[in-house]
Amino acid sequence: MRVLVDTNILISAALSSNGTPYKAFQKAVTYPSKGIICDQNIEELRRIFNRKFPQKISLLEHFLSIALMAMEVVPTPIEETEEESYIRDVADRPILRAALNAKVDVLLTGDKDFLESGVTNPKIMTAAEFIEM
Repeated sequence: MRVLVDTNILISAALSSNGTPYKAFQKAVTYPSKGIICDQNIEELRRIFNRKFPQKISLLEHFLSIALMAMEVVPTPIEETEEESYIRDVADRPILRAALNAKVDVLLTGDKDFLESGVTNPKIMTAAEFIEM
């Protein structure tokens, strides 16, 4: 199962190894799952950490150095898709575009714009839903 892990799950996993997002991240990068991250996720992670957690940049870089060994990095296509119009937040649409292009089965997120979109392919799941699956 191919699982694109969204930025908010990655942030939570990078900040704490004790919560549900970290457990979901671990499941996503462990066989039989294949963890996927898109280049936009990586850019967002760095931008958010620089803005909100500047004192924890080294923590993020350490997390990424390990995570990227276990995850496939996919590009974010430029060309828009019809499916992404269901996502309210225009800034989130490229993440869905990358998920569709990478043919993922699950988009793992805590973002309500994805969760309430009505998109069914890929399956959009919270960390708790993914762990229970």
